[in-house]
Amino acid sequence: MSVTSDPKAAARRISKPYGGLAGDSASSEAVGRLQNEVGALKTAHAALKHLKQALEHVAARDYARARLAAQKALDRNPTLVHAWHLLAIAHEHLGDWPAALEAYERGLALDPTNPPITNDLGRLASKMEMYPQAEALFRHYLAFRPFSAESSNNLANILREQLRYDEAIEVLKPAIQAHPDRVMLWNALGVVLEERGEMEQASVFYAEAVRLNPDDSRTRYNHSNTLFALGRRDEAIAECRRAIADSQSPEDLTGMRVALGTMLLAMGELAEGWDTYTARLDPTYRDPIHFLTTRPRWEPGVDIAGRHLLLFGEQGLGDEILFANPLDDVLAALGPGGRLTLAITDRLAPLFERSYPRARIGPHVTHRRLGSHVRSAPFVEDWADVDLWAPLGEATRQLRRNVDAFPDRPAGFMTADPERVRHWRGVLAERPGRRVGLLWTSMLVDTARYRYFAPFEAWEPVLRTPGVSFVNLQYGDQSESIARAQRDFGVEIIQPQGIDLKNDLDDVAALACALDLTVGFSNASFNLAAACGAPAWLLTSSDAWSRLGTDNYPWYSQVRTFWPEATCDWTSLMEDLAGALADHVAASGAAAVARAGA
Repeated sequence: MSVTSDPKAAARRISKPYGGLAGDSASSEAVGRLQNEVGALKTAHAALKHLKQALEHVAARDYARARLAAQKALDRNPTLVHAWHLLAIAHEHLGDWPAALEAYERGLALDPTNPPITNDLGRLASKMEMYPQAEALFRHYLAFRPFSAESSNNLANILREQLRYDEAIEVLKPAIQAHPDRVMLWNALGVVLEERGEMEQASVFYAEAVRLNPDDSRTRYNHSNTLFALGRRDEAIAECRRAIADSQSPEDLTGMRVALGTMLLAMGELAEGWDTYTARLDPTYRDPIHFLTTRPRWEPGVDIAGRHLLLFGEQGLGDEILFANPLDDVLAALGPGGRLTLAITDRLAPLFERSYPRARIGPHVTHRRLGSHVRSAPFVEDWADVDLWAPLGEATRQLRRNVDAFPDRPAGFMTADPERVRHWRGVLAERPGRRVGLLWTSMLVDTARYRYFAPFEAWEPVLRTPGVSFVNLQYGDQSESIARAQRDFGVEIIQPQGIDLKNDLDDVAALACALDLTVGFSNASFNLAAACGAPAWLLTSSDAWSRLGTDNYPWYSQVRTFWPEATCDWTSLMEDLAGALADHVAASGAAAVARAGA
């Protein structure tokens, strides 16, 4: 059984900063406090005996025995607040969060002014994404212990997760004044500012955190990310390498190695970048997926001529399309006697089958087993017939070791359904001017959203470009944005009828190929358009690793890229984009006149 990263997690921004919750309900400090409080208790001997045993087991991190002992204490005296607290801690660390939540609430009901239970319950509620409840609990705790560093950090984290950046900053400022030596607070403020796109200021606060504790690998890593975004790339890579060298956590180490890999790729150092990026396949990287296969893994240098190779799609749906870039070369390396099997997202099957008729295509299936994600290829009947396997991205690692290895293929490397392309051209024939597909957001709304996606109002100068009929390619319910464009900008965004933009991916590819141009941020729909050779303009970031150190987009030869020189400077970017689109319309008009006169 082999491992890779969770597709939803991997789809998020790879360099997400370390911040988040502080504290541990079973820390040595917390256990010591509980020991003092339990030592002062006067209760029935039988209940006290089990209570002390539960405490000893928590101190030893034997949570299964701690749970049993705490329950025995409660069986004898259900009014013991500390027993409910210890039971909750045991449940939490055993992963039974609903039971832990109930136990914390029972303890808090017995002692509503108990700050430690309030704090622990707030952390658990935050982990369960019960943000309003967590916020109320941390504010309650801070009412008893104003400017507590840990709870101020945690409350700010809750507010940041809800994109309430100004409020998070207002929580952190007085806490830093009260505790100017607490690294976590400087780091937390840096995270808020980074997520808001204020990279210069974020870098200042990270630098102060590093000064306070040069051995804190997490803050050094965070600092490296802001340095990279600010264009100080050699300095950033050096900082990231030092953070990796100092890291004591396998999970942190893996995440940092993945980020270092993307930095190297963004610098155009593809060989080392891809090799380092393999850390995404480590079991300690976020929420890993276990691939259900016992066959040998295809490793660099292993000859596959005449072999049967199976490649599993990995990460997000858009990545499955992106990482299909080298499949023609894979088929060439397999030769006439070799075979290729692709396990991909089922919605992509028609497009892959048309594009790679030599390959066998089937859907992978992912489910949760014993707390982990497991991905299988149930359409494969005889695994003994498979010689080698690999995650799909590893083909890119082996066959795209430098930028020159990416072929110039302006027609793309996938084939849209020609009948559906003709259908959509007919549907759009009555629309005036250039027909331009639009992709303005991501359905994944998290704290990186404002750094990597322009707010809809920033699109106004683009949408007001004369001579363009805009067509929505954005899946999900976009009725509010479409109505806003009509109301505020006087622009119609055409909603194509008879197509499910999320699920009918083969038809989305055909629709994109029927358009004159697709413009927007990278998501599955953009990758479908680009892979099929449709003219496309990509809005990206200055530090995007996928540009591979170039000013274009090696994955798709025909794609033109745009990015803000300063992070989140969407105003300037959209003005440039609007100007480019106006030039495109004028050039196409001139070309049409020339053709008519020929």
